[in-house]
Amino acid sequence: MDGYKLGELLIEGKTKKVYQLLDNSDLCYVENKDRITAGDGAKAHDLEGKAAISNSTNAKVFQLLNEVGIKTAFVKVAGETAFIARKCEMVPIEWVTRRLATGSYIIRNQGVPEGYRFNPPLMETFYKDDANHDPQWCEAQIISTAFKCNDMKIDKQEYDIMLRTTVAVFEILERAWLTRDCTLVDMKIEFGIDENQDILVADVIDSDSWRLWPNNDKRLMKDKQVYRNLKTVEQSDLDIVKRNFKWVADQMDFLVSSPSAHVIILMGSPSDTSHSESIINHAQALGLKAQLRVCSAHKSTEETLRILSEYEGNGEKVVLIAVAGRSNGLGPVLSGNSAFPVINCPPGKTVDLVQDIWSSLKIPSGLGCTTVLYSESAAFAAAQIHALHNHLIWARLRSKQLNNFITLKLTDTKLKYKY
Repeated sequence: MDGYKLGELLIEGKTKKVYQLLDNSDLCYVENKDRITAGDGAKAHDLEGKAAISNSTNAKVFQLLNEVGIKTAFVKVAGETAFIARKCEMVPIEWVTRRLATGSYIIRNQGVPEGYRFNPPLMETFYKDDANHDPQWCEAQIISTAFKCNDMKIDKQEYDIMLRTTVAVFEILERAWLTRDCTLVDMKIEFGIDENQDILVADVIDSDSWRLWPNNDKRLMKDKQVYRNLKTVEQSDLDIVKRNFKWVADQMDFLVSSPSAHVIILMGSPSDTSHSESIINHAQALGLKAQLRVCSAHKSTEETLRILSEYEGNGEKVVLIAVAGRSNGLGPVLSGNSAFPVINCPPGKTVDLVQDIWSSLKIPSGLGCTTVLYSESAAFAAAQIHALHNHLIWARLRSKQLNNFITLKLTDTKLKYKY
């Protein structure tokens, strides 16, 4: 157990065991098994090495989700086959997101062709009940049942938060897998409620959790469906399944990293430093690499173009933010001498605000500067540009949208019953 002091076995499932951690009652130790199952456990085989592969895949998935701002129960890896997680009481619902129609969906919805694309993704929920083959439940059934987890009642608010989070998690992982030319067809996740009554993405997310089609070709599937489809199971079949799972774990190394995304803030005067540093703080929070330079398009045009040439020739993906007031020549000069996107963000001193805005908006023809007023807006605009080619930046923006929704939802409910 890699030096961890384990307490009682809290629960044992088909593919994992969960133990209490004696040193910290808020955490638990989750140990994967060398076991693969299908059909609610009716079909099951030992698969040597699966525990380590699943643990690796799961850790990388949750590393990605944690890094971009999704609230999860995952804490850290605890050895080759186990990980540490926040101790949760699980909501007994599987949340399934579908991008393409396949599997049980087309059996339940005859007439829908396989591969039918759902835009937006289709959401389905299933009550965890192996004896009855996890029946599909609707929103009204979940809310009416009024599950209680760690003294939190699962009501409309909690349902909405889990629903929105499920879609966000799917879209983040879908975007990541597209960088490897793989289609995330569908996936399931589960939620737990910790002692602070936080709703967390919990359990595991690995090759048992999704359908994954490289090159959007079902024949190349790398998920557990390969095992489900086997009418008879030989060791050679299990070896293929294991190789597929290992391939997925290896591909995940590319998903948890991405190309650098640079934002260069060029200010026209040292007096604009405070405003420019505010842009840097917002940019770094979104995963951008930020750098601050000072140059004047009017007073040192040649030096401005020399600084610009440093970034033109380094091969990096760069967004330029021009911070200049009064007569803003900096943004237009940068835009007119570079193919990089340029965002004007004047420092916004009250006495010059109207003139600063006007000089940033009224630019010569043939130039494409964008103008925003606030440092946060400049950072967000730069991040949205980078998100076109950087899945982690895209994921941070998507996560921020989700967290804004959750904050508003919780605040609304709190105020609703305050007066």
